Amino acid sequence: MSQVKQGKEPLLRIAKRDGISRPMAYGIRVIAVLLSLVVSGIFIFAVTKLNPIQVYEGIYDGAFGTARRSWVTIRDTMMLLCIGVGLAPAFKMKFWNIGAEGQVLMGGVLTAGIMRAYGSSLPTPVLLVLMAVMSIVAGCVWGIIPAVFKAYWNTNETLFTLMMNYVAIQITSYCVALWENPIGSNTVGVINQSTKAGWFPELFGQAYGLNVLLVLLLTVGMFLYLKYSKQGYEITVVGDSVNTARYAGISVKKVTIRTMAISGAICGLAGFIAVSGASHTISTSTAGGRGFTAIIVAWLAQFNTFVMILISLLLVFLQKGAIQIASQFNLNDYASNIITGIILFFILGSEFFINYRVILRGKKEGEAK
Repeated sequence: MSQVKQGKEPLLRIAKRDGISRPMAYGIRVIAVLLSLVVSGIFIFAVTKLNPIQVYEGIYDGAFGTARRSWVTIRDTMMLLCIGVGLAPAFKMKFWNIGAEGQVLMGGVLTAGIMRAYGSSLPTPVLLVLMAVMSIVAGCVWGIIPAVFKAYWNTNETLFTLMMNYVAIQITSYCVALWENPIGSNTVGVINQSTKAGWFPELFGQAYGLNVLLVLLLTVGMFLYLKYSKQGYEITVVGDSVNTARYAGISVKKVTIRTMAISGAICGLAGFIAVSGASHTISTSTAGGRGFTAIIVAWLAQFNTFVMILISLLLVFLQKGAIQIASQFNLNDYASNIITGIILFFILGSEFFINYRVILRGKKEGEAK
């Protein structure tokens, strides 16, 4: 009789959680943030010999130190949130839309072109509506193209949408060269600087008040759409299982194309907000990498648009703070970015412990916490 050697049980095992209460999930995230501050503090002191508390005060000062800084932080938060809201339906459907950068740029290009062409001939309210509609159409088209190829020929949407970004960048570069002002500057300059035609008007006495209102309306609307509408239900079913969706009589092709049309349209509208409500110009950096950062926002929030508000604010807060401490404490960009990276690493890592549990040797799965 041969003797079967049983291997030694590993010290740690990982098992997927069946579910976790909301308070516990948020508790894990809070612990992760606190741990990240401790580790960042150790790094700050070890490398710079600075007081970590002073550095954290510098981070806060960079984001909210003055009224102007606060409003710039809010403005950039709204931009990131708008793109995250746009990505939410596509990602919930498990259509990996990596093309938000291009969709934002296309919306921004159309907005800038209309501002230049009709800024002197149309009243501002009509001009704003026209720019908003055309930016939505541009982003919508840029979202529909990869959706059609995915729906009918099962192409890889990740690569397709990523490549669409580069096409959008080239179109933007061409328009910037075409609209150069002054000639030879390789920039468009501030559009309609003297007349402010096509610029967002002040709302509640704030230059970025309309930015906030529009994005918050989109945030609430998308939450209701995904949670309570029939189309939102179809998105959830397709995302869970394409076969189940087909069995239930849902047209997967129709849902795919419709959802990406909505996703692209909202990202295109973000381009309108960026040009008309913030920079008043267009360049290849108008999206500024937010299309990729918004993926983190949508994923961490689990497509809950209200949670996206907090995550967007946190990411922008860290970005502004990193710039501030780099100049205030004479740190290079690498050091300030490492601090931001440590904090993000812990926040992202907390999702592992929310979705999985670690089981010590000798314990059964039911006993593991």
